[in-house]
Amino acid sequence: MKKTVGIVFADEMEYKPFEKAAEGFGAVKDTFFSKNCLSFNFEDLRIIAVESGIGKVNAAFAAAGLILKKNADIILNAGLSGAVSRLCRGDIVAGESFIECDFDLTAIGYELGAKPDGDISLHKADEELLKKLLSLGGIKSGRFGTGDIFLSDSEKKKLFKEKFGVCAFDMETAAIACVCDKCGVPFLSVRKISDDADDSSGEDYREMNSKAESHLSDILITYFKLI
Repeated sequence: MKKTVGIVFADEMEYKPFEKAAEGFGAVKDTFFSKNCLSFNFEDLRIIAVESGIGKVNAAFAAAGLILKKNADIILNAGLSGAVSRLCRGDIVAGESFIECDFDLTAIGYELGAKPDGDISLHKADEELLKKLLSLGGIKSGRFGTGDIFLSDSEKKKLFKEKFGVCAFDMETAAIACVCDKCGVPFLSVRKISDDADDSSGEDYREMNSKAESHLSDILITYFKLI
């Protein structure tokens, strides 16, 4: 039986390069809960990719759907992120761990990021998946921060760096990682740095996003051979 790999892309311009690459493998296009999706076979894998929409809720819903409806054995994520520390625009980085930076119950006595049912929610990438991805070379790694905001505030960036030790910030990964942890499914995310998560981030992000570059899709196609 083929292993099923589900892939979550948030943005249309992140999804399109993979859609184009998948055409070479006879991908079948469809919809999944009204979202664009495609599927194809790659050696011993069944690949199913979904354009989830931006943000934690959309990403978590897509991941849960892939696991519960499509029986995904592995969940991957790829997209663009803002740099918080140790990264430069254009870097490729894999998430070692993932944390929600915007979960805020400080008004009722909790630490920023802490949830009533436990400590600060930190989710880890699958070690084997991460090791295999890093073996491709040229890929950095670190902790990803997530929140339902486009990070363009230098003070908030500093806070997230100091409080959570994140190297990059996005709007999906920690939510997907949480779903995968609850379902016992291995997860990994690989991201390209589009901006510096500061006052100029909006313009820089739009410039890179509009290019719909194939870099991440090329990495994923190569990575499938290692899974």
